[in-house]
Amino acid sequence: MIEKPILVTGATGYVGGRLVPKLLNAGYRVRALGRSVAKLKGRPWSEHPAVELMAGDVLDKASLEKALEGCFAAYYLVHSMIADPKKYTETDRLGAQNMVEAAAKAKINRIIYLGGLGGGDDRNLSRHLRSRLEVAQILQSGPVPTTFLRAAMILGAGSASFELLRYLADRLPILLAPRWVDTPVQPIGIRNVLTYLQGCLEHDEVLGQTFDIGGPEVVTYKRLFQIYAEEARLPRRWIIPVPFLSPRFSSYWIHLITPIPSSIARPLAEGLRNPVICHDHRIREIIPQELFDCRQTIRLALEKIEQQRQDTCWMDAGTLVPQEWVYCGDTHYAGGTILELGYRIRLQASREEVWGPLVRLGGETGWYFGQGLWFLKGLLDRLVGGVGYGGRRRHPQELRVGDALDLWRVLEVNPPRQLMLVGEMKLPGEALLEFKVQDMPDGTSVLEQHSRFLPKGLLGIVYWQLMLPIHRFLYPNLLKGIARAVGKPMVEGPTRIRAKQPGRRA
Repeated sequence: MIEKPILVTGATGYVGGRLVPKLLNAGYRVRALGRSVAKLKGRPWSEHPAVELMAGDVLDKASLEKALEGCFAAYYLVHSMIADPKKYTETDRLGAQNMVEAAAKAKINRIIYLGGLGGGDDRNLSRHLRSRLEVAQILQSGPVPTTFLRAAMILGAGSASFELLRYLADRLPILLAPRWVDTPVQPIGIRNVLTYLQGCLEHDEVLGQTFDIGGPEVVTYKRLFQIYAEEARLPRRWIIPVPFLSPRFSSYWIHLITPIPSSIARPLAEGLRNPVICHDHRIREIIPQELFDCRQTIRLALEKIEQQRQDTCWMDAGTLVPQEWVYCGDTHYAGGTILELGYRIRLQASREEVWGPLVRLGGETGWYFGQGLWFLKGLLDRLVGGVGYGGRRRHPQELRVGDALDLWRVLEVNPPRQLMLVGEMKLPGEALLEFKVQDMPDGTSVLEQHSRFLPKGLLGIVYWQLMLPIHRFLYPNLLKGIARAVGKPMVEGPTRIRAKQPGRRA
């Protein structure tokens, strides 16, 4: 095992933020470099005993030299996403040159660079891809051997390309698309990318070499849309190519329809016109692994309910969740649309006293407020073929995972702290209802209610907006009803809880 630390630049980025825990789990010492230590500390692996957090920037050669001191190898996982091509080309060039000089001074063993797939002799190559190739040329011109992995589109929740695919498919039943929808592409899952990156640390055969990395199948973007729609259980998406749509214009409507900024959407749209197919498969023999196809990777990335159960911001440092999921610290638009509404109250009661009435929700006890509204919701659900209200409950005072609870089913129960329910109604999306109880130092306790909705398509977003006034009336009063059932004074609330993640909204 290599004793010296491994430097990961761009450790707060999409790939870097997932590579660090993978290396830590494999037993490596990692030095994570980012412009902000505070942002690094927000990562779930920040307190791992084998990780060192360091502030620095590849554009600041002095900070890069300090970060590389005593390292065995460095991952170069940074690139600029600036709309102005002159600026991002100059920025990328400066960062790469600084890495060459700092790595030579530190006498590290190797550099591993992840860039884009594209031929250097292709005159139609997008400016961003040309810049990535220039970065590779600069890195490989130095004395430290640089392994260049040329990746096709990376699939996984949080990847800019995947989020673009997700939002367009979710929100547009009919997509007027540029000609790039018929461009062939060889997508690769994020877990396969990470395995190749780690493997480049462990196989000397890759030193100074360039490799294409892609998944097991070649598809068009049009086919990717259909696969996504099938896995997301959306109606068939109709895609109509419009030849005159330019990348610049495409970036504007992408920005209007999705939360992806036009400064990022434009280089993405420009790059989508280029076929990205692997012609060199040598790395599959050097670093063998099971390559996930598009459907497998998209299916994992769409496990929204499981992702809501696992708080990736506060998991144990040694815990690894699927790399296809959204990670804490990912860009705000990662994970698709998550709509959330929450309230909290504080009671002059212990956590155990609050838990008693909470765990008796539903069934014969009812919902403490708005019983007619819950019944009406169940009636409407029954009319569209759902389970309906029905007073379903196995035991009046006990809940287990998997129990039916009126319109819901118990997804998680951790007495006396947490109760999470998943909706069984016929809805254009997936509904979660969570209650949390926390003891406070002054002897009071806080009860929180979180309603989350994971919409499917535009209909799901419209449904949420139509129900929002009812929910804003229902849930605060539900908390008041629970407080009355506890029989202790409510000293604060109900107050609104704002979504912790900027990508969520209510």
